[in-house]
Amino acid sequence: MEDLAKTFDYLKQFLTEERLSKIEHFSLESSDFVLPVVEDIYQFRNAAAIVRSVEACGFHKVVALQEEYSFEPNLRVTKGADTWVEVEKLPRNRESFQKIRDRGYKIVAVSLENNAVMLPEYQITEPVALVFGTEMEGVSQEILDFADETLAIPMYGFTRSFNVSVAASICLYELKQKLIKSEINYKLNEEKRLKMQIRWAVNSIRSGQEIFNKYLTDNQLFEVFK
Repeated sequence: MEDLAKTFDYLKQFLTEERLSKIEHFSLESSDFVLPVVEDIYQFRNAAAIVRSVEACGFHKVVALQEEYSFEPNLRVTKGADTWVEVEKLPRNRESFQKIRDRGYKIVAVSLENNAVMLPEYQITEPVALVFGTEMEGVSQEILDFADETLAIPMYGFTRSFNVSVAASICLYELKQKLIKSEINYKLNEEKRLKMQIRWAVNSIRSGQEIFNKYLTDNQLFEVFK
């Protein structure tokens, strides 16, 4: 923890007061209690809109399961959210699903299948990996079979589904409101928050990765950030 704090203190000198203030302020509300997982998204505008919604709701990480397509958000649509949101790319297979579960997440597929619980009634009591399917097919049968639960958004018209980026926005916002109103300690612990602040600082500094790597080398700290 001390090494993390010293690293962040070192990087502060390269930040403007305004940027440092924002990093310290918004990191306090960040959470990994909900982990958005997207399945082989191919439209870059949808990818970007999802990243933007994730950041706006204070979750700051997306897992992109890739098979045919690479998750490449359109930077004009993210409006800078890509600076703050970490995207972890994994192959779309059972091993990746299990890896997410092993991190302590309940796998919740957003789909009308399998007697889904409607979003207004859903009770979030433990960390959830919220899985959104492809634009055309929705959540794959493989994930539906693997998932612990399914969650659905109520709809009141002829259309039976929302666009994937819209669905992500609705679910993330509603779950964030449920967490805020709960007594759950859903925010990042101090170690995770420091690591995120460091990542944000590096992304905010010109040549930030080079400056960061040199600091790690000079202080023999690469193991700390593995």
